[in-house]
Amino acid sequence: MSKSDLDRQATDLGMGGHLAPEADDAGYRRRMERRQQVQKQRVGERNKEKGLVLVFTGHGKGKTTAALGLVLRTLGHGERVAIVQFIKGGWEPGEARALRTFGDQVHWHALGEGFTWETQDRARDQQLVEQAWQTSLTYLRDAAIHLVVLDEINVAMKLGYIEAATVIAGLEERPSLTHVALTGRGAPELLINRADLVTEMTLIHHPFREQGVKAQAGIEF
Repeated sequence: MSKSDLDRQATDLGMGGHLAPEADDAGYRRRMERRQQVQKQRVGERNKEKGLVLVFTGHGKGKTTAALGLVLRTLGHGERVAIVQFIKGGWEPGEARALRTFGDQVHWHALGEGFTWETQDRARDQQLVEQAWQTSLTYLRDAAIHLVVLDEINVAMKLGYIEAATVIAGLEERPSLTHVALTGRGAPELLINRADLVTEMTLIHHPFREQGVKAQAGIEF
């Protein structure tokens, strides 16, 4: 049976709970037993291992947070990570303080100087992005680093400070099992087409815009 057939069966059998059509316990159990069999086969046949390109983009909050969740997970497995922040860098976020407890398992570089309306200097912004990119390349090429996070690099591409083709060429230099997460709104189509996983955060409500709530410790930084 092909992978697509198994995926279709999993979808048809559903997640269970009160979404399942069976009203009787025996019928529900049979459905879930079959779902378990299909899931085991799906997992068993998907046994590849490779370094992934993961993109977190969109206007909603949570892009950097998602990438840092991967950082924490990777550290929990005893692996080393590198985080390079583009654009951001005008302040020290709580995550940087917390991750210091992991010592040399974590390399954190905040190489921006803040948002464009704060720096007001395109030439300086361009220089800092180039510096951040060169730093990123050292980690992308290092097989000892299991995960590289390029935070807000999507914004740097959107602003024209670095070409998407340049970034993709750099991604191709990494060892085969190195993962890389790229965050920021406005991810270019070229990167989206190259990525293994793309998640777009959708803005529905935001307290700053709608309620005048300021950025708060533990939520925004």
